[in-house]
Amino acid sequence: MPDSPALRELRARLDAGLSRRPRLALDRSDLVSAAVLVPITERDGRPHLLFTKKSDSVPHHKGQFSFPGGIVEQRDASRVEAALREAWEEIRLPAEAVEVLGLLDDTETRATSFIITPVVGIVTERVDFVPDGREILAGVHRLRFDTGAWFAGRGQPGFYPEVTVVFEVTDPAEHHHVPLLLSPYGYTTYRGS
Repeated sequence: MPDSPALRELRARLDAGLSRRPRLALDRSDLVSAAVLVPITERDGRPHLLFTKKSDSVPHHKGQFSFPGGIVEQRDASRVEAALREAWEEIRLPAEAVEVLGLLDDTETRATSFIITPVVGIVTERVDFVPDGREILAGVHRLRFDTGAWFAGRGQPGFYPEVTVVFEVTDPAEHHHVPLLLSPYGYTTYRGS
């Protein structure tokens, strides 16, 4: 079970942050309820977020980088259950391998009619993620990080207002880990394993 000092510290900070602030919960009958899992994994003793990229064959959010997730179905007892079910369907992440820490604020999408509930969870076991073939695509991908806003939110100066990382996926069944190491006046990225 992953349990590095960095992951323990992050878990404690997330527990404290999620427990002391009220969550914005939206309930609108004109919008479709959806949930995503914000999966925190551990790699080389450090916490990382896992993203997928939607293919052009899915009905919503084509070509977008996203967390695993989808529409809350009638069979789902909760939004947490929906996020865990979708993570299993999309990347074969078993629900029992996720320690759910809590929910972030519900968010309305601008281009589509969804309310999305982000479910924060730590992946507590080693998992070989297997994309379902519809979510992750081979090809050239681009991640854009709004580093200027990130530093401004912390009251720090930053030299790069944004960082764009472009990488190529040749085997969509292979795990891809693209960390961004950031300081106020520099950054580096590499392909992790």
